Amino acid sequence: MRALIVGNSDGIGLALTHRLLADGWTVTGLSRSPAPVGSHHVVDVTSPDFPMVLAEVGGVDLCVYAAGVGEPLGEDLAGQTRALEVNLLGAARTFEAVVPRMLAAGRGHLIGLSSLADTTISAQAPGYAASKAGLTSYLLSLDAALRPRGVPATAVRFGFVDTKMAKSPVTPFKISTDRAADVLIRCIRTRPAIVSYPRRMAAVTGTLGLLLRATARLRRSRPDAS
Repeated sequence: MRALIVGNSDGIGLALTHRLLADGWTVTGLSRSPAPVGSHHVVDVTSPDFPMVLAEVGGVDLCVYAAGVGEPLGEDLAGQTRALEVNLLGAARTFEAVVPRMLAAGRGHLIGLSSLADTTISAQAPGYAASKAGLTSYLLSLDAALRPRGVPATAVRFGFVDTKMAKSPVTPFKISTDRAADVLIRCIRTRPAIVSYPRRMAAVTGTLGLLLRATARLRRSRPDAS
């Protein structure tokens, strides 16, 4: 079995690479930095060369998009734009390359690492929240279209994971990268459309998302006080 993992030089992607190699998979990784294990290509998902590198990988049975960035909002919105480019458009470009081969083979599995932040309105990192909301929606839509043709898609919505992305000073229910890899291995075996983990964190963020959206609607409905 062949797997492609985009974003496997560290964090969850690297932990999953170790697990799949131990289970007998052949793993090819793509990321901005060299990975310490498996076959690997160094390339940025926003680079013009990215589709060409994907084409060189060939057909795979599993594609996991684990690349992700997120920066706090500042006066310069470039960091928010990059979050959209990496987290959402990079995934779309990856799936664009691998899905036709999977459909031709009549089998395959797409997994994208989204976030429980996909339900929130974030004044701190709007690009990150928006990109993850888009990724979840895209994966669920792809699943609806492709699962009947033998290529299911899974959106994995993690909370805080112990990686360089966990920049918040408060990280409730944070899990290790090994625990995150456990969740992904189960997804590979069972192929659900969506997984939210940890469930307690999912419940909290879901409620918070509803409150934030309600607050935003109230603000828009208020008459101009000037």
